Amino acid sequence: MTTPRRLPPPRREFTAPRHVWYAAFGSNMHLTRLGCYLRGGRPEGGLRAQPGCRDPRPPERALPVMLPGELYFALESPVWTGGSAFYDPAGEGRTAARAWLVTAGQFSDIAAQEMRREPGTDLDLREVLSCGRDEMGPGRYETLVCAGVIDDRPVLTFTAPWRRESVEGNPPAGAYLRHLASGLAESHGWSSDRIAGYLATRRGAEGHWSREAVARLLDSAPDDVVRS
Repeated sequence: MTTPRRLPPPRREFTAPRHVWYAAFGSNMHLTRLGCYLRGGRPEGGLRAQPGCRDPRPPERALPVMLPGELYFALESPVWTGGSAFYDPAGEGRTAARAWLVTAGQFSDIAAQEMRREPGTDLDLREVLSCGRDEMGPGRYETLVCAGVIDDRPVLTFTAPWRRESVEGNPPAGAYLRHLASGLAESHGWSSDRIAGYLATRRGAEGHWSREAVARLLDSAPDDVVRS
């Protein structure tokens, strides 16, 4: 298991990185789901197709990582319905994620698609790499966060600008939880019981999804999942 090191002090002269670690904490932990952002397409159970990246090549490497901060579910997902996963880097505990080694251009295009923007423009990473955070807009995934470095490459993700306690929780849809559960199994190698204990106790899911119902996600057909 890998935990990113702290962000080093900013250099006097900024040099844009060629590669970054994209830390996916939601459905993009699953390689098939990430492929929809890289190559374009609609994920199983999703409502919207993605245009894809300029560079559709798969990531060069992948690592299971634990990010400092808290995962929670809120708002309404336009792709899955139900609550979306968000990451509060100042929250308690740790968030399980999967770090994908991609080019800076690929990260820019993945972020653009999550921000509901057209991919094709490289992000200016100067602010997030200097300060650890860059609010590029008020939207739900328009805040860039640098969670540290792995192998001298920055670990970047995107989330909402608000804190966890500033927004009402909303339970996620079964299809969405399925992708998160299978992504955790694929990347971290966790058991169904550990995945269920993790997801069912996140704010927004807690009290709406039981551990037993989440555990069944990994073994059920797409239309068979019900809460209990």
